Amino acid sequence: MEKFDLIILGSGSAGFGAAIKAVDLGAKVAMIEKGTIGGTCVNVGCVPSKHLLRVGEINYYRNHGHAGLGVTSSLDFAGTIKEKREIVEGLRNGRYINVIDALGITLIRGEAAFVSRNEVNVSGRILQADKFIIATGSSPNIIPIEGIDKVDYLTNVEAMELPELPDSMVVLGGRAIGLEFAQMFSHFGTKVTVLQRSQRIIPEEESIISDYLKAYLEEEDINIQTNTSLKSIRKEKGGIVVTALVGKDKREFEAEKLLIATGRKPNTRDMGLEKAGVGVDDNGAVIVNEEMRTTSPNIWAAGDVIGEPMLETVAGKEGAIAAGNALTGKGKKMDFSAVPHAVFTMPQVASVGLTEKQAEEKGITCRCSTIPVELVPKALLAKDTRGLVKMVIDAKDERILGVHILASLAADMIHEGVLAVKYGMTIDDIIDTVHVFPTMTEAVKLVAQSFRKDISKMSCCAE
Repeated sequence: MEKFDLIILGSGSAGFGAAIKAVDLGAKVAMIEKGTIGGTCVNVGCVPSKHLLRVGEINYYRNHGHAGLGVTSSLDFAGTIKEKREIVEGLRNGRYINVIDALGITLIRGEAAFVSRNEVNVSGRILQADKFIIATGSSPNIIPIEGIDKVDYLTNVEAMELPELPDSMVVLGGRAIGLEFAQMFSHFGTKVTVLQRSQRIIPEEESIISDYLKAYLEEEDINIQTNTSLKSIRKEKGGIVVTALVGKDKREFEAEKLLIATGRKPNTRDMGLEKAGVGVDDNGAVIVNEEMRTTSPNIWAAGDVIGEPMLETVAGKEGAIAAGNALTGKGKKMDFSAVPHAVFTMPQVASVGLTEKQAEEKGITCRCSTIPVELVPKALLAKDTRGLVKMVIDAKDERILGVHILASLAADMIHEGVLAVKYGMTIDDIIDTVHVFPTMTEAVKLVAQSFRKDISKMSCCAE
């Protein structure tokens, strides 16, 4: 029987975060993977989707004369998909497969199932370890709708492998994945309709950001229907028809393709978790404490398999914490209070910390200030003034509780907000910090200054 110090189930961000930490600590490590090395992010998530989003932006805004660009061009969709595959393969090899070799990790291909708290079976091969980390990720969540099993639908995986660009598409889901793919295909030239169950798209964000982004997407002829209740799906004339209640009105939406973006579910089925004493919640997510330890004393878990937030960066951090705790017993805890997230539409959404509503729900007396991006000089220079920046502070000590951005470079701009929330900085800490001019990130300083003065009547770089 083969014996290891640590066995990691899964080879995505959480798995590699755990493996790198474990090797640093001198452990003998095995990694088990039944599918493609690298997990969701590099293969079918962040990496390919952000490349395709960028291609779509260039195609759309050039052809529509946005931001001062008047050059027309035609999209080579098949060539774009081919280029996407090449980028993914390069990063998978360079950042994952080659890393396994460099670290001296034992890679075992196959599907793992626990047979006891200290053993897993991989295609008839029994492996034993003192400690385990479950990092098996997540898969698209296909919600039950009448007729769904009789149509050929797309998830993010199939959508990025289409051989031809569809003329029309219905997207189920108005959160990050749904909106990114909706705008991506719209920018490619597909007529897109988005159906969102809740009253707002990206409902967890500040309501003003949701409202503004919806308006911007609708300006680009994306049809967004909120407050929808899905009733049935059927094939018709080579296309797909979705029947839904929009408010109280029954409506039908027809398109060539249907994309389902209704969240993700943890990969925990058929793993023999009960034999290892590992508990899961009602959503199938592995239950862990703040130290990433499961209900079984020698098994930890990290990444999407433990539920929200399902973010690549969070998974890597959780994996490292899980491995460190498993091998050293130090009991380090995961801090979620300053974890940023982003939606890579154009303009982008990025957020960290508490929203105004969340602060109020916690009983915090807060103050908020919101500035339009048109007051940021760099946005004027770049000819894209869409968006806003909102800051939430504690009314007592002016400590920054949350930063929320809708702007062309929001995902890059958010990191000053991350540091502010993480280290309990005040608005004066930001105001007293010299920023480069002209930059989009200067917006964070401007929104901090807006608590003190009317920034629309201020000269550039003034304090």
